Amino acid sequence: MSETIVMIHGMWGSGDIWDGYKDYFEAQGYRVIAPTLRLHGEKYKAVAPQQLGTVSILDYANDLEKEIRALDEKPIIMGHSMGGLIGQILASRGLATKLVLLTSAPPAGVLALRPSSTRTFLSVLSAWGFWNQPMRLTFNEAKYGILGLLTPQQQVAEYAKYSFESGQAAFEIAFWPLDANKATYVETKAVNCPVLVISGGKDKIVPASVVKQIAKKYQKTTDVTYKEFKKFAHAIHQQKGWQEIAGYASDWIKKH
Repeated sequence: MSETIVMIHGMWGSGDIWDGYKDYFEAQGYRVIAPTLRLHGEKYKAVAPQQLGTVSILDYANDLEKEIRALDEKPIIMGHSMGGLIGQILASRGLATKLVLLTSAPPAGVLALRPSSTRTFLSVLSAWGFWNQPMRLTFNEAKYGILGLLTPQQQVAEYAKYSFESGQAAFEIAFWPLDANKATYVETKAVNCPVLVISGGKDKIVPASVVKQIAKKYQKTTDVTYKEFKKFAHAIHQQKGWQEIAGYASDWIKKH
């Protein structure tokens, strides 16, 4: 069993979103690394870095590949939302012993947009040129699509931590048929490690129906487990009772 877990955050986030999980898995003896993606974090909350607008999913993946290859062992990769998609790309490069996906954004070939996710991104998608600009959801959009099942106090606190995000990355996920660079295409046959795919039954930004399609992509090529937690939404790693999901993932890791 690998002793290292690399946890990858999603859009607008930072490595800090994993604090609960980091403590949980470190208490079990794992070394946990939770990097913050380029141009994210505390420094980039107040003013949008213009260069972020054209950062690709592949840029994030390439940054993390360098970090992982510098480790003394191949890690378990755990990703949430966009971080799950980045994790799939890294696993297809042979960089994971196991892959754990929490309410993951889908790779190309899976339609990401649903009515609820479109509503969540409405202010972004309705802005001309969003695909090469830094972007961030409004509080009401984040509350609807991501933070809805957190307490009101948590909603305010978590939204206050949001950085800006790459419009190009959002375009690559949502409109992959139009992306000439095929940034979100994942060679599923190259993912030969066990994969755990977890969805939230109340997730609006990446509904369970979308996440289930991710699991189906890997069924013919590797050992994949799909699990839906019906009472959880997109902030599955922060919602009250998150330990249930962490415990399930921990047991799965030990069994594989």
